[in-house]
Amino acid sequence: MLRFSILILTSAFLTSAPAADLKFAVVDMSKAFSEFQKTQEAADKFKGNVEKAQKEMNDRWAVYKGLMDTMQKLKKEISDPISSPDVRNKKAGEFEEKAREARALEQEITEAQNRRTNQLKQEDVEIRRDLYAEIVAVVRDHAKAQGFDFVFDKTGASLSTVPVLLYYKDAADITDQVIVELNKKRDAAPAADAPAGAAAGKP
Repeated sequence: MLRFSILILTSAFLTSAPAADLKFAVVDMSKAFSEFQKTQEAADKFKGNVEKAQKEMNDRWAVYKGLMDTMQKLKKEISDPISSPDVRNKKAGEFEEKAREARALEQEITEAQNRRTNQLKQEDVEIRRDLYAEIVAVVRDHAKAQGFDFVFDKTGASLSTVPVLLYYKDAADITDQVIVELNKKRDAAPAADAPAGAAAGKP
């Protein structure tokens, strides 16, 4: 999971504000991410993409297995002492042809599988990036509206994996408010889009 730096928001008025007048807040970005409705929706969609990719690969490996089964059958026919030399030679030619097909297909599937895996990894990164960007935007708007000068991610960790924020006093935890605003914004989105969709359907 992405980790945000200790500072999410700094007020533009910091330089002119006395230290005693500064307002601090904290937010649990991990909780906000997991309880954001769009996170689960994105996870379900991503899971569907993974399952679709897996099915495609399984189907292609099934074709490969069919080739291997055919090769095994041809191998037995080639070694059958009852068969004539002409038949064995013919089967040997068929075996070599199937072997070439199998090698080419194996390479093709492996390359396709690697490409798809990389695509899914990149998709996952982009999904998380976009979700976190949306969360940060809500945190920023909420902080500005409430007059906070600093908002810290209390789940942020340093390179040593030690939490960056070890102690805080008199800092408001705005996590629940952020989650409410995120999901309220999410629920309002379809309603806001409805008139445009209805207008688009008019002749």
